[in-house]
Amino acid sequence: MVSGVTQASFLQRTLERLSSTQSLKLKTEEAAPVAVIALQRYLSEQTKGQQLDSYSYDVTVTDGVWRAKCFLHPSLNHLVHSNSLKTGSEISITQCSFVYNERRLGHGYICIEQLRCAAKRSAVLARVNTVSSLPILVKQGMERSVVLQSDVPLQVSRKHYLSLWNNDDPEGDIWISGSPSADTVLDVSKVTLLSSLDSSFKNTWKPLPLLVKIIHKSRLRYYGKFGLKIDYPYQAYFEVADQSGTMSLVLWNELCPEFYQRLNVGTVLYLQNYTLKQSYSNRSRPQMDHHRMKTFNSVEICLNPRNPASVITVVSPKSILPQWGLPDISYQFTARSELEKLANNSACDIIGLVTFVGRVERVKGKGKGPEKYWTYRWVHAVDGTSDHPFILELFSTSQAEIFSHICPMTYLVCTQMRVCHVEGSLPYLTSSCETETFITGYHKGQPYVNDPRVKSFIQWTKTLKDNVVLQKTAVGGYYRYPRPPAMFTQSMADAQVPLVAAADLKRELETLQYREHKKLAIQGQIAAVQYMETPEPQGLKDKEVPSASTDVCDQTVTYPSHSSTTKQTFVESLTSHCTDSSSESRRKRRIQISKTTQSSLNCGNIPAKRNAGRKNTNEGEEQAEEESNFAFEEVQQVGLSLQAENPNPDSNDLSWESSSWVRQQQEVSEHLCKGGLWQDSICRRFTLDEKNVLLQWSNLQPTRWTPLRTADALSPVLCPGFYHVTILGINKQIAVDAMYIPVVSSSEPQAVGLPQDPHGNTMLSCLSSGFLCPLSNTANNSEETLPRPEEILATASELEDTHVVCILDLCHLGGDKVEVMISKVYRLTEVSLD
Repeated sequence: MVSGVTQASFLQRTLERLSSTQSLKLKTEEAAPVAVIALQRYLSEQTKGQQLDSYSYDVTVTDGVWRAKCFLHPSLNHLVHSNSLKTGSEISITQCSFVYNERRLGHGYICIEQLRCAAKRSAVLARVNTVSSLPILVKQGMERSVVLQSDVPLQVSRKHYLSLWNNDDPEGDIWISGSPSADTVLDVSKVTLLSSLDSSFKNTWKPLPLLVKIIHKSRLRYYGKFGLKIDYPYQAYFEVADQSGTMSLVLWNELCPEFYQRLNVGTVLYLQNYTLKQSYSNRSRPQMDHHRMKTFNSVEICLNPRNPASVITVVSPKSILPQWGLPDISYQFTARSELEKLANNSACDIIGLVTFVGRVERVKGKGKGPEKYWTYRWVHAVDGTSDHPFILELFSTSQAEIFSHICPMTYLVCTQMRVCHVEGSLPYLTSSCETETFITGYHKGQPYVNDPRVKSFIQWTKTLKDNVVLQKTAVGGYYRYPRPPAMFTQSMADAQVPLVAAADLKRELETLQYREHKKLAIQGQIAAVQYMETPEPQGLKDKEVPSASTDVCDQTVTYPSHSSTTKQTFVESLTSHCTDSSSESRRKRRIQISKTTQSSLNCGNIPAKRNAGRKNTNEGEEQAEEESNFAFEEVQQVGLSLQAENPNPDSNDLSWESSSWVRQQQEVSEHLCKGGLWQDSICRRFTLDEKNVLLQWSNLQPTRWTPLRTADALSPVLCPGFYHVTILGINKQIAVDAMYIPVVSSSEPQAVGLPQDPHGNTMLSCLSSGFLCPLSNTANNSEETLPRPEEILATASELEDTHVVCILDLCHLGGDKVEVMISKVYRLTEVSLD
């Protein structure tokens, strides 16, 4: 054992008992809880027989005295997929074993075979000041094991970790960044030009050195798969230029961890021992017409770690000489007012002030080999040239630190975005493989800072008032763009939105992973509708720690029955102990709010104005963040108990059901996703005081636990109410519950680009259009012009026996929370049968 700690802890006793048992296996039902402080993923080792999962997970836990890195048995991987097992949470290890590596001396590890997840905040972490200061638990005789004490996987055939939720972001200590450029004396008298490489491609003589500048950088590509004998299967493309033109450069394998984060747009390279190969034609390329330089596409430069080992010299900026003739970096910044004029799929660069940031979601990538996911989020940014913002679909750009810190009130620059024109919606921009993003705190030294369009934008932002802009900001929640088209066609079902059978919908719901999003269509009829108001959470003022102890895997939710004689309560039971308080709504309906209190939360000194995204470099401030990052879980675990109460108990003005629904319920074989609205589905107003909490709430679960300072109060929700809709499959065997949140104000993020053709505010027209007509304008206090829910539901009789196609958005929100939202409802007259 590692010396220096005399206190016998749970982890220490566990390892000692494993060492003393003949079977190397230990099972107990009275295990002391430990806290999960790291959860790391890597490609699984290829084994004989059926492969259980594409990836393996190492879990680092602590009992407050020791740290132990353990292997998670593949049968428990589903707990990671659903985010039930997560950093900052508490678990009880009920069965584990010790596994020796039979092919390597002095290497073995604890394998966690069974565990229980707890929903409560970890009491263990409350006692730990600095996790990294805790000693690492190692079996006696294995103290020199490099694997156990370094940032590498326990499965020794793998040399590095992947990002927890995608394969694009650099992850771990192997990725070198911020290394200073060398001040070396270069012999540039014998360099060759890019224009000469094409003609010398087939020559056998060794090419001369190159002196080039990077003008574009792509995201990382991980191409690992089972059986591939490459330790670091990575690839990254760069476009480089000299005075003769531009050419692609490819960085291969272990050179990516060493150089990828050091090679940026504007970096000058002196290259030796490179190779040339025919260019790969089936890859994306940046659009570079604005550079007005000759492009050499037939050949690409390859930098390899061996055979031959390329020599890469990053030239210090102060060593670059004008006589080298290297070109300036050129951008094509486009104003929002010019966007409609650009052709579909054309590229542009943009700069804007962020006003809305959606939650990070994932979508499953296509292709053979190990399963992979893309991570993305929706962002709105304004530049003062139009009444409309830029609508940005940002996928991961291998800049994890920037991607996770995009928030309102920051300056955002996105390069090489592609224009998407969609019928019936405003154009939006989606990122390409060559897109890079930069936010406040990361702009210094970037080549675009002197661009005239950037300077003009900065001057415009100086005319803004922060309090005015803040009133127009929002974070997280359900968001979809673009809206589905006016007509649903079979070609759309085949290529864009799969039309699935009700029975297949169940399988789709069961196979969703954490924050995975799917869009599906289902045929049927609407059997019941009920309206509920969304109250303001009021549980954060009492400064108490909730005593919830419910297993994350066993959380339950109680749901309404659409009976014509009773109105039952929506309950979102996210904690096991809640205190109720009630208040009367403006329509005399009581809304009971389950009050989940939170521990004392600290308000830090938040940067003013548009420095909200600035990188924190103050170590003292980081050490002062004493609150657990599990606190943000408490923020989103405020339970809602919504009860509609009317003076007349027999009144049904807030619900409707089909005349045959009572009978059909008895014949339905399955009722899927019976439930209400999750807190994660509701968009919130952004405030600087709550920045840290809102950022973590809208981001994915982190790989490592870190302390988090939280705010004193929770920002208001941007959702006055929602409709609970029950859809009965066309063959009347399976029903599914879905939530519908109508857009009611032009200030909502979902209102941007929404087709607003007038309609009659019937229940069906609202479900079809997605908004109430006309949209209110909070600045003009025109809310009273909107129809009341009672008036809309009074028209629901037209839904009786109406054949519809419903577009559903599915998203797994973690644990047992699955979001099912209605994006659009088509009547049969709006469906093309061709």
